Amino acid sequence: MSYTYDDQNIFARILRAELPANKVMESDLSLAFRDIHPQSPDHVLVIPKGPYVCYDHFANDASDAEILDYTRLIGAVIRHLGAEASVSDGYRLIANSGVNAIQDVPHLHVHLLAVRPLGRMLRDRSAP
Repeated sequence: MSYTYDDQNIFARILRAELPANKVMESDLSLAFRDIHPQSPDHVLVIPKGPYVCYDHFANDASDAEILDYTRLIGAVIRHLGAEASVSDGYRLIANSGVNAIQDVPHLHVHLLAVRPLGRMLRDRSAP
């Protein structure tokens, strides 16, 4: 499948330092920063620095080094926030991909939400 990356999206502009970001952590291949409209006390976005539109684009086209770096940075941010499920009340990772998932920025990003109860993610529509 072919993906068209918009190099003017807000995250591409953050990566080029055209827009500011409240950085939490950074590696050679990934960046973590606080969401400007947080949905929990700790709401961090983690993005790869490469031009990937969504998770399947990244999983299929990124190098092994990019995939490993991105995954490790997510883990490092979780530890940095003290949100590990083994020592806290946990966290949620959300990656919206595409129109139906309401992906607002066409650059792969994971929302990491922690510190407060988040409720059920989806409701069972078959239940009465």
